[in-house]
Amino acid sequence: MIDYRIDRHTGVATYVQIVQQTKQALRLGLLKPGDKLPTAREVVEATAVNPNTVLKAYRELEREGLVEARRGLGTFVRRSLGAAPADSPLRAELEEWASQAREAGLEREDVAALFTAVLDTHYPAHTPDPAPAKTSEGDPS
Repeated sequence: MIDYRIDRHTGVATYVQIVQQTKQALRLGLLKPGDKLPTAREVVEATAVNPNTVLKAYRELEREGLVEARRGLGTFVRRSLGAAPADSPLRAELEEWASQAREAGLEREDVAALFTAVLDTHYPAHTPDPAPAKTSEGDPS
């Protein structure tokens, strides 16, 4: 089961944090198809958020086809994301790297900035192709 951690200081909406944490658990293989998400009541008791916020997050996950609500039974995972299991050797290497970064005196924000810069190099954001230039019918070009 997933334990949601809400950070009220990030400026990120609470329901978005729930969606993001669920997706992360799906990517890491911590949640698998058929697994049951905690009930809205359980999330409310653990995080002190409004029940409607939890339901909004679960509806968003359902809209994306990641979970399905079964009346009277709960909300269940429909499909996983990615292929980076929590026990991946790459995770161990990343853990070691993070340890070295901490020992080198880097703050969390420094590590995040550095990691994001490397990600951007290897996984550039897809930018839409520019719209084709309009030509008039009488244009000789």
